[in-house]
Amino acid sequence: MRRIVLASGSPRRRALLDSLGLQFGVITSDAEETNHGESPALIVERNAALKRDDVAARLEGDALVIAADTLVFEGPRVLAKPPNRAEAIAMLEHLSGRTHQVCTGLAVCDTATGRAVQGTETTDVTFRELTRAEIERFVDVVNPLDRAGAYTVDGPGMLLVARYGGCYQNVLGLPVARLDALLRQLDFHLFDALDKERAVFL
Repeated sequence: MRRIVLASGSPRRRALLDSLGLQFGVITSDAEETNHGESPALIVERNAALKRDDVAARLEGDALVIAADTLVFEGPRVLAKPPNRAEAIAMLEHLSGRTHQVCTGLAVCDTATGRAVQGTETTDVTFRELTRAEIERFVDVVNPLDRAGAYTVDGPGMLLVARYGGCYQNVLGLPVARLDALLRQLDFHLFDALDKERAVFL
């Protein structure tokens, strides 16, 4: 089986790959990301490619390198990580009852051949109508200052969302079906890497 390296320290991305029973290593990237560009899709795809190339250049030995970058946005407005509690509350008040988008860029490469591919996945997320008290309670429990859009959809975040339009795993930061499609272009199928003994069923 080919060696796989995830170029991300995200616990949610690791958990999604772990749930397949996939064996992989983790090397985080020091590449500098940006939240500015022509479109969210181009921003996240470029960021993911920077992370992929940074980790691939530092690897010893051959591997498939997987990198990802996720942004939350509404129209042209990028909803980055809030700097403080007040901004987190304001961001969630703005999202309450509205539909916004989550876009993840994926970039993968095979260091043995030098082949590299990348792409994006976008999901519509519609929030319930939330009261100020509910938002404050969520922020105090989750402390989402390290999360784009000031939220996550696992754990207590399940209470925020009325519906999804598209890939749910994308909102967690790693659209696995889209990842499989990209890896197939490098002659690797995630179905072949499934491990019955290691797979996790939630």
